[in-house]
Amino acid sequence: MPLPFLTADRAFDDVADDAALPFEDRDRWRRPYRPGPWRVAAAAVLLLLASYVLVAAVIIAAADALPGAAACAGLAVLIIAAALRLLRMGTWVSAQGLRRVAFLTTHTVPWAQVSSVRTAQQPVRWLGLPRTVQGQALILVRKDRATGEQRLLLTDRNADFLARRTAFDRAADTIEVWAEEYRRTA
Repeated sequence: MPLPFLTADRAFDDVADDAALPFEDRDRWRRPYRPGPWRVAAAAVLLLLASYVLVAAVIIAAADALPGAAACAGLAVLIIAAALRLLRMGTWVSAQGLRRVAFLTTHTVPWAQVSSVRTAQQPVRWLGLPRTVQGQALILVRKDRATGEQRLLLTDRNADFLARRTAFDRAADTIEVWAEEYRRTA
């Protein structure tokens, strides 16, 4: 008795046809890994805080203090926006290039400007804090810069990969494959 729901929307015979980049629409920006538990937990705490602030805004509005209620509602909207941006942070890839989304900034590098993407052993920040520890990092080297500017894409100690070594290796390998494929065609 076949159980197609156990095959992740494909038949067992299709395993030999697996490509390194099995995506239908390669022009769409996608993050080749899932957000880590630290990042999701921080966003959940922020959303919980926003719910409390919204309840406070309703209570303040019921007490006929509309400017205070508006201030609380505005603060809740800012907290929700911060939680969503926190979840969106990371490295994204598409056929156009490689995108690094930070909390306040976003940098996009077209594949034509990518010299290499490689994994290196070096001191990295632990959870983005000033403390550095020895770890692995995925580094982007641009060829349009005179000095060969290097930009850190991922580390095994950030909020997505802390205590998830195999997830970091898988994500780094996937991004390196995207880079290798699209640098050849760019």
